Amino acid sequence: MGDGLLMDGPSEKVLVDVAPENLMACSECDALYQAVAPEPETLIVCERCHHVIARPRRKAGMTVISLAFATLVLVVAATFLPFLSISVAGVENSASLIDTALAFSEGGLAFLALATVALIILIPTLRMLLILYVLVPIVFDRPPARRAKSAFRMSIALKPWSMAEIFVIGCAVALVKIVDLADVAFGPAFWMFSALVIIVTLQERLLCSWSVWNALEQPQS
Repeated sequence: MGDGLLMDGPSEKVLVDVAPENLMACSECDALYQAVAPEPETLIVCERCHHVIARPRRKAGMTVISLAFATLVLVVAATFLPFLSISVAGVENSASLIDTALAFSEGGLAFLALATVALIILIPTLRMLLILYVLVPIVFDRPPARRAKSAFRMSIALKPWSMAEIFVIGCAVALVKIVDLADVAFGPAFWMFSALVIIVTLQERLLCSWSVWNALEQPQS
């Protein structure tokens, strides 16, 4: 771990004269540390809550970009392909996510339909677009895009509202309860969302927010 000092108790006197740009904060407990430049493949971990503050990796930017593109393709395709099919007494019906949202809307639950589309489709798509907008110029040694800091800040703020993976888990739990009442078959969209869960998890582990902020503060000339 880097040589950081917590900004509480006696350490406050040590950091009070340090310029803000030379500080790094833990995103979980807000502990402040004197900024250091970690070597690739090393960790900077908060002494207070043990949250990983920085995790720089070699060539991680290109991998994150590739995973973001993959996520976009999966989300768009899974939106319109059949998510699951149910067969009862010889009658079979299949539905996509769009069909489900429209069904909510026709039943007078327009808010639920909008929330379903926003949390499962629109917000994950917007997050990936923002990440691409920020990372592509940096990875290819270009000056940061206009308002890149605001875009990256928004992608972080939207993270708790991106619930595609929670939706898949919820569907799996719900389907367990009805499997005895009907024949249930998963459509291609279900497996796409399952793959999306793995991709998003891997992307979050590879994306080092501190490295991105550092690159935005020190753009390429």
